Amino acid sequence: MFKKIVGGVVALSVLALAIFLLIAWEPSIDPISTPNPGGFSEEQINRGEVLAGLGNCETCHTTAPNKPLAGGRAMPTPFGTLYSTNITPDPKTGIGQWSEEAFARAMREGITQSGSHLFPAFPYTHFTKLSDDDTSDLYAYIMSQSAIQAEPPENTLEFPFNIRLLLAGWKLLFFDEGRYETETSKSEEWNRGAYIAEGAGHCSACHTPRNVLGAEDTSKAWEGAIINNWYAPALNTSNRTPAGWTETEAYKYLRNGGSPFHGVAVGSMADVVHDGLKQAPDSDLRALSVWLSDLAQASGDQQASANSVSAIHSAHNNQSPSTMMGEGERLFTYACAACHYNEPDSTNTLRPDMALNSAISAPTPINLIRVTLNGVSLKEGLPEAMMPGFAHALDDRQIASLLAYLRSTHTDQPAWTNLEQQVRDQRP
Repeated sequence: MFKKIVGGVVALSVLALAIFLLIAWEPSIDPISTPNPGGFSEEQINRGEVLAGLGNCETCHTTAPNKPLAGGRAMPTPFGTLYSTNITPDPKTGIGQWSEEAFARAMREGITQSGSHLFPAFPYTHFTKLSDDDTSDLYAYIMSQSAIQAEPPENTLEFPFNIRLLLAGWKLLFFDEGRYETETSKSEEWNRGAYIAEGAGHCSACHTPRNVLGAEDTSKAWEGAIINNWYAPALNTSNRTPAGWTETEAYKYLRNGGSPFHGVAVGSMADVVHDGLKQAPDSDLRALSVWLSDLAQASGDQQASANSVSAIHSAHNNQSPSTMMGEGERLFTYACAACHYNEPDSTNTLRPDMALNSAISAPTPINLIRVTLNGVSLKEGLPEAMMPGFAHALDDRQIASLLAYLRSTHTDQPAWTNLEQQVRDQRP
């Protein structure tokens, strides 16, 4: 009897494995000769360039400016390090032998030309929403770029996360293949913004926390997450910023890299704004702003936001100075206030009021620490505006005191903990 039970278990296990392998296996798609760029129209290539910008393809697939899209960028994950692939039309190390059918399958199903499953660091979970025309335009743009022979380093994922076949099971749990579906209750402009954000822009890939298996935690959608050692803030109503993300302010931020009511784009978001979105037409950025403002449930009344900000200015600027200033207050007065003071009725984007800066009200101090240490370069934030870093001028305790002072006097949020250690961890 025991042997029969064991035999039955083994048989069922073998059957289950066979079924899984049947589900997980994907056929290869025949390679082609590298397409001639002249086979694509200039209009199609231009549309593809905009889509590549919205998807920020170059940032993730480029390590050297003279080798755009040639891959090799390290992407640390809790499971090990992934390296972005070469997506130039090089026939040996890139995707030059991929047909449009193979390209579309990778974008929409996360499967390579050879039939291997792609790791979800490549956001096919979002690209699957792209239309046929947009996928075709993106293919035209990629295949019209310079072919660069470059082999990225091998991934260093831990076992069993390095087994691509297991991704078939991951997809069954976390991946919904399919195109974007219009929300009939929303405007055409809102739907355009949602299509960009949920599709090519893959915004929630950074702004949503992930579960233990690396999938976006949909129960906490848009609630913010740490990505590339930066905090991507919440985009929904859980964002504690004192001023709302109105359509006007969202557009200013996406178009120029800064908003007087929210601060400037740094880190990964600076790449998105200044590299990815630079080719995007105003109509797309305004559509994104409509969608973002709705997600954040921000008032569309810009004057109401301005009045609220004026009240915040007054509350902080009219505080009586301490007779015996604490270290944080003293540092702010002598090192920061000259640049960050604003009159209540004249908010200045180039000299942002710290009470309005999103980094001050965030649940984690990581962005504020990194900007204080490293500053804001001319390639980040707003054009021709910069902030020096204080990594060599202030020690860990001094920076912790400064940030603790800002948190306690410029927000109504709870104090950050272990600030000095967090500063030490972020030292360059």
